[in-house]
Amino acid sequence: MNLPDICEERMGLTVFEKEIPATEVYYADVSSCYDSFTTVVALNMKEDLEEPVYKTILTGPTTCMYVSLSNIYLAIPVYPSMEETEYREYTAVYRIRVDGAKIDCAASGQVPGFVLNQFSMDEYDGYFRIATTTGHVARTAEEATARNNIYVLDMDLKVVGRLEGLAPGERIHSARFMGDRCYLVTFRKVDPLFVIDVSDPENPRVLGKLKIPGYSDYLHPLDENHLIGIGKETVPAEEGDFSWYQGVKISLFDVSDVEKPKEIDKYVIGDRGTDTPVLRNHKALLFDRRRGLLVLPVLVAEIDREKTPNPPPYMHGEFTFQGAYVFEVSPEQGIVFKGRITHIDDPEELLKSGFYFSSPYMVKRALYIDDVLYTISDKRVKMNDISTLELINEVELP
Repeated sequence: MNLPDICEERMGLTVFEKEIPATEVYYADVSSCYDSFTTVVALNMKEDLEEPVYKTILTGPTTCMYVSLSNIYLAIPVYPSMEETEYREYTAVYRIRVDGAKIDCAASGQVPGFVLNQFSMDEYDGYFRIATTTGHVARTAEEATARNNIYVLDMDLKVVGRLEGLAPGERIHSARFMGDRCYLVTFRKVDPLFVIDVSDPENPRVLGKLKIPGYSDYLHPLDENHLIGIGKETVPAEEGDFSWYQGVKISLFDVSDVEKPKEIDKYVIGDRGTDTPVLRNHKALLFDRRRGLLVLPVLVAEIDREKTPNPPPYMHGEFTFQGAYVFEVSPEQGIVFKGRITHIDDPEELLKSGFYFSSPYMVKRALYIDDVLYTISDKRVKMNDISTLELINEVELP
């Protein structure tokens, strides 16, 4: 087996290259390890000529990672080998202790099920919490085997508490740990938002839940008692145990009464076919709590109601807009639409694109400096007044 090299390139020149000796490789005894490495590298940001320090872990493909101030947690899905007679699906977890340039493989453990993303993991008060889904979803409840679970592990990655079997037949769409609470969104036909108490590591328990149409793929804290959810609106199917997804939905949840969480406001963008990269990558979202500013890039699909007054729920709209949607969000005012900014000069490009649209002028990110809102595509940067959204300037990129 060939061990990897570490290469650091600066200005196109190879500055450092070194083969990793076998003594520096940590091996994990799991059945589906494969020939895959995860390498953790520590770089001195003040002394750039200092050699990197590294630790390589032969664990199989790392799919999710959570980083605290002193630990890196790696989550690796493990499937049964050909020799195993019992089918098991579980996630192996490794805790990598990091102290400056010192990297140590501190502990390993495992939990049933698979992890959605980094927000399904958390370290708090000496414990590691993780949300997983076991089984699979299906169009009918009879065929679905999915179950959702919360596990609490100590620093040796031994399970000390568990809450299993949540939302049978559904899978986790989003999760967020916030101190002594965990918020969990599952979905198949309607969206249950679970409020879970994890203050007692040995006895996590459900405090309350809310069932509404639609689902949230990403949860973001507004304050201690309010959450922002970004996902899709849905319409339940007349036949079958599923729903048709519709436009992008922004929800504002009030969880001050943990037993009775509420959706106090929502804003739906477009019809079926509308999409935002925030559903898959939280870095596409701009949110500033002090200003109540929320900005997300959206590709909008809309159905012409003059041509189709009562469209069926499975009908896709035509693309009509791509750019940044700008909102103000607060518990008092709810979700207030301020306006939108596009980099695409000719809307006909969208209408002619069919079911797929791509352009170097698609807005991907937004940021602000002082009172100027910047929207960024591959070919252009626009600067708008953050209050009025009036155009200040724009720069073409090569």
